[in-house]
Amino acid sequence: MGIKDDIFSIDVESRSLNFLQYIIAFLLKVLAFMMVFVIICSVVDVGRQIYVSISSPPFAILNLEQILHSFGGFLVVMIGIEIFLNIILYFRKDRSHIKLVLATALMAIARKVIILDYKETPSGEMIGIAALIFALGLAYWLCKGPEKIFPQIKPPSKSAID
Repeated sequence: MGIKDDIFSIDVESRSLNFLQYIIAFLLKVLAFMMVFVIICSVVDVGRQIYVSISSPPFAILNLEQILHSFGGFLVVMIGIEIFLNIILYFRKDRSHIKLVLATALMAIARKVIILDYKETPSGEMIGIAALIFALGLAYWLCKGPEKIFPQIKPPSKSAID
């Protein structure tokens, strides 16, 4: 089983297309290594920001702006981890990519909502963000399956479908 068999479900007899699939597989690995480097740098930066915040007067006390800035940093790291998982997921054919992509999008919009300045944000933008959250949540719920989120909802039995 070669690299293309692990990643791509496209089976082609063309040597040039197979070579291009190997290149894409290699580039995915490069992206994964680069993403790990970015995540490490982000964690170091968040740690530095927290250290600077608690070491300046008044010591060990964070104001609301510093707390929100720290939460934003944590969420950036978590989004980076989700993107890394998206890259790794391309190496597995047996998994659906859509749930993880939707979860990453939900995480990104959650970060936006947490660090959003509600006094400065126009109402049209807030309505758009709410609509986006609703649409992403609904899509994630539909992909996950309502019976897994709400166990009292039973999927139709096979005999009911026939």
